[in-house]
Amino acid sequence: MGCLDLGRGQRIVDSLRLQILDGGPDQSLRLRQVFSTPREIYRLEIREPDVGYSRITLLDEDALEDLLETDGVRERVLAQHSD
Repeated sequence: MGCLDLGRGQRIVDSLRLQILDGGPDQSLRLRQVFSTPREIYRLEIREPDVGYSRITLLDEDALEDLLETDGVRERVLAQHSD
């Protein structure tokens, strides 16, 4: 992956992080693994029903780990993932 791709990937993760942390009480998150080989890929869906908005992002394992390093993000994702 080139350095431009790394920067773009980091901007996407940062954007997801901010959106999750700034999400209202009606925000819903859904995380699921969609591929395991040749590499793990995860689908993250963020819904904001009060504004009629949804965002779906595919993340590799490294990007997901980076996103989940933030305590508030990890807590929100895991709380909704266990529902």
